[in-house]
Amino acid sequence: MALSYKARKRWSLVILLVGLPAYIAAAWFVISLFDRPPIWVELVVYVALGFVWAFPFRTVFRGVGQADPEARREAPKPGEDR
Repeated sequence: MALSYKARKRWSLVILLVGLPAYIAAAWFVISLFDRPPIWVELVVYVALGFVWAFPFRTVFRGVGQADPEARREAPKPGEDR
């Protein structure tokens, strides 16, 4: 079942406000278990983890920044400003 625009918008907020900080903390914790690698290796690991995090949620985030496609737009009445 496909999510509605409002549901995708709500889920994207939950994912960004709760899921992303939790994922960052988990990635940071896992990296801290090992000796600190060179800075370029650490950068590559964090960038790769960023893509791994975002890949499963791409359908939730797709189109959320656009206007609601399900909303009906009514034409303004004559003499009415919008």
